[in-house]
Amino acid sequence: MGDYTISTTLARPYADAVHLVRTALGEQGFGILTEIDLKATLKSKLDVDVAPQVILGACRPALAYEALTAEPSIAAVLPCNVVVRALDDRTTVVEAFDPDAMMGLADNPALHAVAADAKQRITAALAALHSNEGDH
Repeated sequence: MGDYTISTTLARPYADAVHLVRTALGEQGFGILTEIDLKATLKSKLDVDVAPQVILGACRPALAYEALTAEPSIAAVLPCNVVVRALDDRTTVVEAFDPDAMMGLADNPALHAVAADAKQRITAALAALHSNEGDH
């Protein structure tokens, strides 16, 4: 995994992990604006099979507004993408775009506080996934 993501691996089936990710993001003030089912999309468009995975477009409106106020072009990388991907029947990886990587795209000092807040919230959401791992 690259330097542009924050990730964690869960000992949970894919469907359970997707539910946990939605809940954990919600607890950090993120709503899901978009959802792309990569498995279904690639099957219908290319007739290829990939592991179950979804891209969730997560947004915390206050953070998005602050970022847009500081740097209007940052809209091109919003919302924050969070990928939930099955590794096998019992293991799922969760990856989120690292807001610090945004600083490499737009080195605007006003964005640093926004990126730090977003990273703290996304990191907290991923950490919360592990506290819920035993809840089957």
